[in-house]
Amino acid sequence: MERKIQVGVIGATGMVGQKFLTLLKDHPWFEVVYLAASPQSAGKKYADAVAGRWHMDEEIPPGVRDIGVENASDVAKASGRCRLVFSAVEMDKQAILALEMEYAGKGVVVVSNNSAHRSTPDVPVMIPEINPGHLDIIPAQKKHYGWDRGFLVVKPNCSIQSYMLPVYALMKAGYAVDRIIVTTLQAVSGAGYPGPASVDLIDNVVPFISGEEEKSEDEPRKIFGRIIEGKIDLDTSIKISAHCNRVLVTDGHIACVSLGFARKKPEMPEVIAIWRSFTALPQELKLPSAPVPPIIYRDEINRPQPRKDRDAGKGMAVTVGRLRKCNVLDYRFIGLHHNTVRGAAGGAVITAELLVAKGFVK
Repeated sequence: MERKIQVGVIGATGMVGQKFLTLLKDHPWFEVVYLAASPQSAGKKYADAVAGRWHMDEEIPPGVRDIGVENASDVAKASGRCRLVFSAVEMDKQAILALEMEYAGKGVVVVSNNSAHRSTPDVPVMIPEINPGHLDIIPAQKKHYGWDRGFLVVKPNCSIQSYMLPVYALMKAGYAVDRIIVTTLQAVSGAGYPGPASVDLIDNVVPFISGEEEKSEDEPRKIFGRIIEGKIDLDTSIKISAHCNRVLVTDGHIACVSLGFARKKPEMPEVIAIWRSFTALPQELKLPSAPVPPIIYRDEINRPQPRKDRDAGKGMAVTVGRLRKCNVLDYRFIGLHHNTVRGAAGGAVITAELLVAKGFVK
């Protein structure tokens, strides 16, 4: 790419915003030129705005230290400076709905980490290996809202990404999965900063995360759905039952999955072979953030583990293990992904890369 695409991050001072900046450092396609956050941070240089609350392991990227932070609500400041923004704003749902649409209305492409628009019928919820065809709804979306250059796409909830790729790989191979029972063990970083109080999690597991089970049951049906008459029709053939728990792990969400097939099921060696050979459009297009391979199967009886496997594929791969028969459904397995990379900022970055590769952002 001869000239990098100028991008911004709104909600840049929060944990996900910070992760965006570390992932975008030295990105071959994108250059961060615009940062925005709350009115309390507006007017400060970025390094000053996050002083004492920079939560990443690496230092603030040099290219963003001295960028002045804007008020995220002052949308006009972004429209003339960047083509695309990554949204990680922390506001109530209605405010996020309105703000992201305002950015799109000003001609800015919005790739959102937030949940506000995941149920909007003409907004695609993207896992690029699974539903790249959902980007075809963008012209209808723009026409619906009267937008010229701007539009809106979102990434899904972090809790589903440790099992969506393995399930989809089997579906792509011709096996109809129609039942999923999943129990997630979700890292504390998924709650943002400061997250749950230590007294709530030390020597404990919290068996409730607000809204998480509903998202885990509903969002896959949209991702697996079809575009019909300008909206994404949900796939109602799959029934999902989810249990979501917060555990004392820094990064890395685990999913314990049982699944059933509507008709013929593959033999277990074939399941593993399907996972190990799986590839998809991001790998074919050689997107900068695309993991190769996207699914890693571990033969060890005690893997995957967050500390050992969450960084596989630079945090973008899904690691799977412990495939075995299920006494209730057909098979069961363990899936793991890095929740703040693949499950959050990295999932949005690879979506933006797909938008560029498919010609939606120029």
